[in-house]
Amino acid sequence: MSKTHIHFVTGKLAAAALTEVVEQIADRCSFEYTIDVLPITVAALMTPEWISRRIDIPAAADRVILPGYCDGDLTPIQKITDAAIEVGPKDLRQLPRYFGTTMDRTDYGKHDLKIIAEINHAPRMSRDEILDLANHYRQSGADYIDVGCEPDGTFWPGVGDCVKMLCDAGFEVSIDSLNPQEIEPAVRAGASLVLSVNQSNLRAAPDWGCEVVVIPDDISDVTSMDQSIEFLVDKNVPIRIDPIIEPIGLGFAKSLYRYYQARERWPDVEMMMGIGNITELTDVDSAGVNVLLLAICHELRIRSVLTTEVINWAKSSVRECDLARRLIFYANEKKIPAKHVDRQLVMLRDTELLGFDDAFYEQLAADIKDNDLRIFADGKSIHLLGNSRHFAESDPFEVFDNLMENPPKNLDESHAFYLGFEMCKALIANQLGKQYTQDEALDWGLLTVAEQDRHRLKKRTSKPKQK
Repeated sequence: MSKTHIHFVTGKLAAAALTEVVEQIADRCSFEYTIDVLPITVAALMTPEWISRRIDIPAAADRVILPGYCDGDLTPIQKITDAAIEVGPKDLRQLPRYFGTTMDRTDYGKHDLKIIAEINHAPRMSRDEILDLANHYRQSGADYIDVGCEPDGTFWPGVGDCVKMLCDAGFEVSIDSLNPQEIEPAVRAGASLVLSVNQSNLRAAPDWGCEVVVIPDDISDVTSMDQSIEFLVDKNVPIRIDPIIEPIGLGFAKSLYRYYQARERWPDVEMMMGIGNITELTDVDSAGVNVLLLAICHELRIRSVLTTEVINWAKSSVRECDLARRLIFYANEKKIPAKHVDRQLVMLRDTELLGFDDAFYEQLAADIKDNDLRIFADGKSIHLLGNSRHFAESDPFEVFDNLMENPPKNLDESHAFYLGFEMCKALIANQLGKQYTQDEALDWGLLTVAEQDRHRLKKRTSKPKQK
């Protein structure tokens, strides 16, 4: 049986590096290949239309792999060949992974956990503010919107109207109060879950006609829920239990153990964990904390979490939980580590760094004949290369000072601004251990905001309007 024949397309500068990588992986991945070096210095500047007029595809080719920056309609190329046309990775050093054995991800995304997103201090907010926050939570992955009343028990006359507004907008709503006078109008208006119930309001629960969350009367003792659970089960009130997680510094590990005790004591009862007690009350970015807490929840069959986004370092907690529940479910289902599955929760640093050696930069500087400048970051220095120039400094101001000693002719104000913008990104990448690629946004995981194609500033045809 003949091997698959793959035809790679590249430009002059990347030809040698591409050849080296393809030689290493062709035998391992069992394919034959040809490499088409088109008459252009930088492969990223190719377009499908331009390629179609210059490419030479062998009749034996089964696949044609274009450079990763080749954007646009591939039809012009497809018209001249029966081979499959595909756009490869943007960095040729990622080709081994591109051809490697990958996990079956067709079933990725399943989960068995509900996210309850709390609107804290709802009585202090306007209707529009509540609705906007509820919509944000739903878009982030929340299954319930929790209406948080005043923690001191002050009665909120508008609670019923608020719950009705949310229910009419299609939200599943829970009410967060211990006050029966507040809970009753909330459930009458459509709330389907009550947070929370203990001996202080237990007797009213059978009249509400909805599910309730049982909490301990003595937070240090899970058995203090015994009487409440027995009473509610006897009255056919659907329940889930929450032993209450305590903040770091106030008994965190012991409180985790109480969840374990509760699961052993009530193996078939639904459980909830209020993870906001950790994410909101710990000086640390919330993503990693959410992943660990949801991993604990999965193993203890805790199928709902209560979270919120009040403190600034937890402003994406609902979305983080949505991604975390899918990652954790997949890892447990496949019996694999939760690694190299979904990198959206890797935000501060990148999953890997791809670097070049000094010889590459020197050779590239010698090969570039045009006036365009290329920027690279290697974790320590910022490299600026172009037309026999190569400056490498840790400080972008020093790089620019070196450039200005013999500035290129095309260095106008807009180009200088562009270089400063890109070198700022390169500096951040070096400081945080992130991959920098010129003209691309830094990868911030789920918080990444894509940049426009080619962020280079175009000269204005008219002056901007004064404000």
